[in-house]
Amino acid sequence: MRRAEEDYLSQLDRLLGAHPDKAAIMKEYKLHISEMACDIIYEDESPDLIYKELSMRLGTPEEVAVSWKQELTLTPRKTRWIFAGINLSLFISGILLTFINHTYDWNWAKEIWSLLTSIPVLLMAIYIGFWVLLGYEIGKEFGHQGKKLIKKTFLITVIPNIILMYLVIFNLVPDQWFDPLLDKPFIIACVFCTFILYPVSFAGYLWGKKASL
Repeated sequence: MRRAEEDYLSQLDRLLGAHPDKAAIMKEYKLHISEMACDIIYEDESPDLIYKELSMRLGTPEEVAVSWKQELTLTPRKTRWIFAGINLSLFISGILLTFINHTYDWNWAKEIWSLLTSIPVLLMAIYIGFWVLLGYEIGKEFGHQGKKLIKKTFLITVIPNIILMYLVIFNLVPDQWFDPLLDKPFIIACVFCTFILYPVSFAGYLWGKKASL
């Protein structure tokens, strides 16, 4: 390892201070620097040039240390319940809108319902985007430690989806309430999307993890 690389890691080690994940962070950045050393051919191997290149690609040690310290304020438990809460809120909002639309003669509710039922594919795409965001944020904020977190977050967050899918498949909800959404192609598409939510989230996690480097 060249002097500039050792200086970079030494500076990062000092700035991380007593960070609880310091050992894992240092191990990860050593690996990245080793990989970069294999990929980059320096015309001028002056320590200043190499240090500048490392800072440009990985962030300065100050920037890296600050980003990792900021993550301490966002705990895995808090992140898990934030996403579970958002997903549950979407379901509750949908249930309330459906109930109001079929119980009260309120124009605003009927207009919103009419708009939403006219763009089912777009709604589905936006919802899948929510799961990509879930994985991306976990990957970006927690890096390699987010792998277990995304599994736990997914299992908790997906509960309302499973319950709704069960109710629809076994005709436990009034079909006429969801007309014209609940036609056969849409139900099949919903079941398919439910099964791909985890792969989609995990892809987002890998994307976020890469973006955090």
